[in-house]
Amino acid sequence: QVLLQESGPGLVKPSQTLSLICTVSGDSISTSDNYWSWIRQPPGKGLEWVGFIAYSGSTHYNSSLKSRITITRETSKNQFTLQLNSVTPEDTATYYCARHRATGPFDSWGQGTQVTVAS
Repeated sequence: QVLLQESGPGLVKPSQTLSLICTVSGDSISTSDNYWSWIRQPPGKGLEWVGFIAYSGSTHYNSSLKSRITITRETSKNQFTLQLNSVTPEDTATYYCARHRATGPFDSWGQGTQVTVAS
């Protein structure tokens, strides 16, 4: 059974950098054909895919957020991270990490972590 757990600060000030970690157990983030995504849901809105890091270490980001995002991984800890720079209140959301295959749906999700951007 794959388990994903998000962690990070619940409150970030505007213009600062949001950093979240997703810790994975039950599977390796380096296993072939695994893709590891960040997804967010602002209050009262739908899900928005943020970006992914593949088993190979390659990344792909939402074009609307690309200039502010970095997704990295720490294979020794089986973790991947999200950094979102220059945050604004519009970045307030519940952030989820999830696993998917190259052509499949998101099949494992973390429980989500609420992030509020406010001064």
